Amino acid sequence: MDPCDVRILAALEEGLPFVREPFEEVGVQVGMTGSEVIARIRALCDEGIIRKFRARINQRRVGITANALVAWRPGESPNGDVRALLASFPCVTHCYERRPVPGRWEYTLYTVHHGYSREEVRKEVEALAGLTGIRDYVVIFSTEEFKRVPNVRIRENGGIKP
Repeated sequence: MDPCDVRILAALEEGLPFVREPFEEVGVQVGMTGSEVIARIRALCDEGIIRKFRARINQRRVGITANALVAWRPGESPNGDVRALLASFPCVTHCYERRPVPGRWEYTLYTVHHGYSREEVRKEVEALAGLTGIRDYVVIFSTEEFKRVPNVRIRENGGIKP
């Protein structure tokens, strides 16, 4: 990775410009052509430096305002590995485990859901509970978003700053 790659990564962290030729615009920012930018991005992908290249939608702007964390206490499920089952559903954007806090918080499995209404999300969660056999769960809706992007930036010398 050279300083040009670092400049490209820093520009990409800000997001692609919403113009007809976004890579040309990034090229103007970093002093090269759009074709050169694309070639370098491909090389960074091939090297594993860039793992994913995707769009990030501002959910609230498109009406997705019901965002929930669901804490599950699966116990002994008659339906096998409920972790894999829950993670397989399209309505689940994240699925992970945490250790319980004995006597205070016994939930061990968590899923994240996004929807256009709380009712929609609740119905999805109820359907998942029925399919998995999990009866002990709690739905926690967010009320405010505090942070959307990572607070990490790439420096010109290739280092990372918080």
